[in-house]
Amino acid sequence: MSVSQTTSPGLVPPRSPAAKHAGLSGGHPPRRRHLHRRTGIRCLRPPRPPLCARRRGGAACRRTAGSWRSTWPRSRTASRASATCRSSTRSSSSRGSTGTRAPRPRLIASYALLRRVPACRRVFSAAAAAAALSCGPYAASTTLLSNTLLRAYALNALPHAALAAFAAMPLRQRDTFTYSFLIKALSAAGVAPVRAAHSHVVKLGSVEDTFVGNALIDAYSKNGVASDARKVFDGMPARDVVSWNTVMAAMVRQGEVAGARRMFDEMPEKDTVSWNTILDTYAKAGEAEAAFELFQRMPERNVVSWSTVVSAYCKKGDMEMARVIFDKMPTKNLVTWTIMVSACAQKGLVEEAGRLFTQMMEATVELDVAAVVSILAACGESGSLALGKRIHPHVRQRKLGRSTPVCNALMDMFCKCGCVNRADYIFDTEIVEKDSVSWNTIIGGFAMHGDGEKALDLFSQMKQQGFRPDAVTLINVLSACTHMGLVEEGRRYFTNMETDYGIRPQIEHYGCMVDLLGRGGLIEEAVDMIKSMPWEPNEVIWGSLLSACRLHKNVQYAELAVSELSKLQPSNAGNYAVLSNIYAEAWQWSDMAKARVQMKGTGSQKTAGSSWIELDEAFHEFTVGDRKHPESDQISEMVGRLSSHVKHAGCVPAVHELLVQ
Repeated sequence: MSVSQTTSPGLVPPRSPAAKHAGLSGGHPPRRRHLHRRTGIRCLRPPRPPLCARRRGGAACRRTAGSWRSTWPRSRTASRASATCRSSTRSSSSRGSTGTRAPRPRLIASYALLRRVPACRRVFSAAAAAAALSCGPYAASTTLLSNTLLRAYALNALPHAALAAFAAMPLRQRDTFTYSFLIKALSAAGVAPVRAAHSHVVKLGSVEDTFVGNALIDAYSKNGVASDARKVFDGMPARDVVSWNTVMAAMVRQGEVAGARRMFDEMPEKDTVSWNTILDTYAKAGEAEAAFELFQRMPERNVVSWSTVVSAYCKKGDMEMARVIFDKMPTKNLVTWTIMVSACAQKGLVEEAGRLFTQMMEATVELDVAAVVSILAACGESGSLALGKRIHPHVRQRKLGRSTPVCNALMDMFCKCGCVNRADYIFDTEIVEKDSVSWNTIIGGFAMHGDGEKALDLFSQMKQQGFRPDAVTLINVLSACTHMGLVEEGRRYFTNMETDYGIRPQIEHYGCMVDLLGRGGLIEEAVDMIKSMPWEPNEVIWGSLLSACRLHKNVQYAELAVSELSKLQPSNAGNYAVLSNIYAEAWQWSDMAKARVQMKGTGSQKTAGSSWIELDEAFHEFTVGDRKHPESDQISEMVGRLSSHVKHAGCVPAVHELLVQ
């Protein structure tokens, strides 16, 4: 029987806020029988406080239920229950403020994938502080947290931070996962730290663990020590499919196609990664047909398998077959689209690349930094300016234009396509944070287009803003000196490279100096520099000397250059064609005839020169005597009119250069 039924109407207290909150019709809440946990006796007690009060540790109970609490005395059992509720609420609130046991590692892992290492450290520090104050579940999860932090450092290539975190871990908290993550992180620091970690795990006996062995194989292979990776693999007592895949990938990195295939055939168990690894081996080796044959035998294919075969045919140059496979793909991702668009742009198929880019946007595929850089690099190599111009506003609208690598790729593309002023505009206004690549790109762009004064001025600004020049910077500076004919400045930069910037001259710097001295007429000094080089001169060095000899009509050293080039390029008829022109300028007709006989003896013809222009996203290429162009008649008529104007202006072509065309 409820209280409201036994009390007179006049004595019924008014409806309290707590009763309203609980949804009761009377003033006092009804009593409920409950079973005492310790004695087993059923007794009466008021109902539990409202849920909002329990969640707030009882504070709301005192505000909302004060009227009936003062009227009804609480039993000892009810008091204990309320105290337990408050204490549990406080403990749950404290856990909520610092995070529960499970989400901490997941949160660190998420920040690691986003490259937010400082956030990883903050989460780890908060969890470690909570673990130091708790003897409960935090103590058991400390190893997991430390391993997750090590994994974050490994993902972000921070070997020194990983080593410091490992040293701070107590010995009892380290397990096999600890050492595997440490080895993965140390692989970014070179082979010496990996060998030190290897010795450490051997002493501890953890080297027999499969995860540690797999990490060692991967670390050795990434540092180019495939023999050590194979030794670890051979010494493993237990191997899984990851072990086989890792050592096979090590062979792929070394270019051992046959060895990787033998390893693939010996595998007791294969998964999709195994098939994709050997597919990638054939793709990188240029064996598209072998890759496609293996692709047809695959029991299960994923988007990586399809993309690898498409990439293999793109590298081979068979764009038709690549497009057939691309169209048959069940699903396409960003990598697949990037492969096709970049390949079409690189091969000069500008219209096809533009159509694919439009389809890519219609498929709502979001570009990332790597995809944009890859496509822009292909546009720069092929001169596909139209596609590059389409990508530029697209990346600006999606804030990818604020990325330094994207801005660097845009500048490089515009410089290679002849729009150095647009590259300079990006450098001055759009790029947020410049790096050494940014400076090298814009300096090289102006040097490439003959504006050496601007290039050297930018070089001075680079040093003033605290950027240290590297080997590429000095190549661009020497090239700028070559275009301006600044022999003394170029000689000074070359001589002071090691003392001023700590850069030892490489063969590319020697090549620039040979070109600079040769164009300046100092051919004997250029030859002395070639002889004093610590490397064997290559065809670029001798080619620069031959060009200088042609410019200054130096027959003696031209013969030397052609003699050396014939050893390096025995089938290149163009070298003898240049020598023939030099003989003709010197009126040495018999020697010119001998040079032409030698040119025919190479068994190949001189590659015909060609010129091209991009118009309305289409390339138009012209070679000597070519009549394949649909508007060749109109073009020939215009060329004839231009030739007449040139002759009237007093410019007559050198006849001796026409003899070998």
